[in-house]
Amino acid sequence: MICKDHQAENALIKFRIDVDYPYPSRLRSFIYTTLGIKFGKDYLRNSKVLARMINESPKEVKAFWFFTPKTIPDKELMCLLNKERHEIALHIANKAVEEIAVMEKATGRKLKYFSIHGTARFLARLMWKRWNYKAPSIPNNYPLISFHNFSTFGLDAYCYRHTTKQAIKATNEAIIDAKILHVHPIWLFQRGKMNHRGPYYETLRTILEVDDDLKGLSVSKKSFFKIAKIIWEYNTSIFPTKSRIEKLHERNIDIFTFIEGKWSGTIENVPKEWATTKEDIAYIEIHSYAEWLERIGKKTRNMIRKANKAGIKTKIVEPNDIFAEGVRRIFNETPLRQGRGFPHYGDSLAQVRNQLSLLENCTYIGASLQDELVGFVQLAHGDNLTNISQILSLQKYWDKAINNALIAKTIEVCAEKGIRRIMYGGMGNHPSLDNFKQSNGFTQFRLTRYYIPLTRRGKTATKFGMHKEIGDNLPSAIKYPLIRLYNWTSRTRTKAKLRFRREKAI
Repeated sequence: MICKDHQAENALIKFRIDVDYPYPSRLRSFIYTTLGIKFGKDYLRNSKVLARMINESPKEVKAFWFFTPKTIPDKELMCLLNKERHEIALHIANKAVEEIAVMEKATGRKLKYFSIHGTARFLARLMWKRWNYKAPSIPNNYPLISFHNFSTFGLDAYCYRHTTKQAIKATNEAIIDAKILHVHPIWLFQRGKMNHRGPYYETLRTILEVDDDLKGLSVSKKSFFKIAKIIWEYNTSIFPTKSRIEKLHERNIDIFTFIEGKWSGTIENVPKEWATTKEDIAYIEIHSYAEWLERIGKKTRNMIRKANKAGIKTKIVEPNDIFAEGVRRIFNETPLRQGRGFPHYGDSLAQVRNQLSLLENCTYIGASLQDELVGFVQLAHGDNLTNISQILSLQKYWDKAINNALIAKTIEVCAEKGIRRIMYGGMGNHPSLDNFKQSNGFTQFRLTRYYIPLTRRGKTATKFGMHKEIGDNLPSAIKYPLIRLYNWTSRTRTKAKLRFRREKAI
């Protein structure tokens, strides 16, 4: 019997791509389309990203592009839509017969299929000047074949409510069942709250087996610009290759940031336009568990013994549903941790599962007390370094030194695996946590972080230092009072949110 993964690997992937919004911004698309304006370098930008991904895929792919009279492909997109993998079709907006001639003349392609643009919402009817809910009438002798008769799988709709891991599985099943993957370019990177679609880029990247250099990309908005980084940047050597920079431009990223791991070598001849800051991490090099145990000192060794005597058991665990439920209980024990609001308080089981699936090549260590998960640590392994990306335990058992037991097990596991370099987050921004790290043998290690401006906005941000975090390069006399202020603000905001939720529930 052929397994499903093998079936999906060899099956033809078909797409129905409805290009109904010309720009990445829905608001801008609405305004420009309503007024009949076509302006800007980002015209059909997401469609061009999709076309490139399809062309670069080693899989067998066939894409059916449904354009409206307001989203006719420009010269750049037409160069990407080769006839081998792409077929141009009509997305009827108003006049079924006239729009065929318009599309065929603009693209130089003979059309075979059509679909009808939906206008259930008032703004859509206004944009397309369709003043009622009724769809355009299709003549009996219409020369094009309706694509509505084919079985489709709404990929961007599915990605709205499900994790990437779930979406990949469902998409593979749809491909095996010969369903056509239905997407809209506008939701490639963003979430549509009104129509419940997207984002589906990560799922698509995995299915098509492309863009490995953007795997794990995290994008955040900061003031007026967007900044991006690779989430496992500490675990592997990252360099801004030409291909990576071009793809970041496609996504309209303003700044790309990455760290220079000194264990991987230094970067020579750094371009003048790159901005830099210094970043302090907690770092340790180990040779054996016994050597580390001698290094840490009597007080910490006593804490490890205390955990053992209290009945705390530590072992490597699988990130299954039972473990995820235990993590969820730990997350939801208290809204405040380390003197500030805890961001994962209130997370659902589905959210926890998604978080556990984000990082690959991880080891999880669980701490249990009478078969109850009371703490855990997540180890993310890289090329030259293992990162303690998360360590957490139930506060009601704070007197049982659970975190000390978890660190000890971490060192033991890494030593057995031959791992020498371990990182434990940042250092210098949380005095009590810094003391805990130091007591377990971690020391401050300084790295260089680079910021590459990719757009005018990015250049403006780096020029005025807006790319920096507040704590970058601040002296301790200024930084620590600000940390206390931040913690107080975080606690106050969290308490206010919880109070509002309770009042709303009542």
